[in-house]
Amino acid sequence: MEHRNYQKELDKILSGLGQETAPTLLLHACCAPCSSYCIEYLSQYFEITVFFYNPNLDEEEEYRRRVGEEIRFIKSFRTKHPVHFLEGTYEPGRYLERVEGLEEEPEGGKRCLKCFELRLYESALKARELGLDYFTTSLTISPLKNAAVLNSIGEACAEKTGARFLPSDFKKKNGFLRSTQLSKEYGLYRQDYCGCSFSKRNKEKV
Repeated sequence: MEHRNYQKELDKILSGLGQETAPTLLLHACCAPCSSYCIEYLSQYFEITVFFYNPNLDEEEEYRRRVGEEIRFIKSFRTKHPVHFLEGTYEPGRYLERVEGLEEEPEGGKRCLKCFELRLYESALKARELGLDYFTTSLTISPLKNAAVLNSIGEACAEKTGARFLPSDFKKKNGFLRSTQLSKEYGLYRQDYCGCSFSKRNKEKV
């Protein structure tokens, strides 16, 4: 995979945006802590629809808690341009069907790729359906996730759906550090596993 600086690519796009009317962006959010910095950063340039689509979450209680925290943060955080919230369908069966046979894969392996593909493809479809200018994901803020892989998947989903993908590597510019600061400032619930039963099991083994 070629080496690209996704932050520089994003900077170039942002510098070319018009100033009169904010373009629209669908931001796929995995959780409030990760999306906090993304919202702070991107809402300077876009009118954002935060799309919470995470069928990988293993328990409905965990899912509802993350949804609640996302909504609470959006309502309490002041932004230059509007930020809306849209909840996707909670369909854990679809995720389990997608990763069947990959249960023993290590974190970051083929199972995770299937998970990323599912969530980003659904995000691309939703952005296209709503007629939004761009879509992207908060997942690249995690130091544990490969931005090149996520951007490659996002671009493939864009090609399949006709939606326009916004490249990112939100961990750059101290993005991850800022997300931890915002999480503390707003008292956000910060989980210690990605959300699926497999990552939870691996965490409990440690």
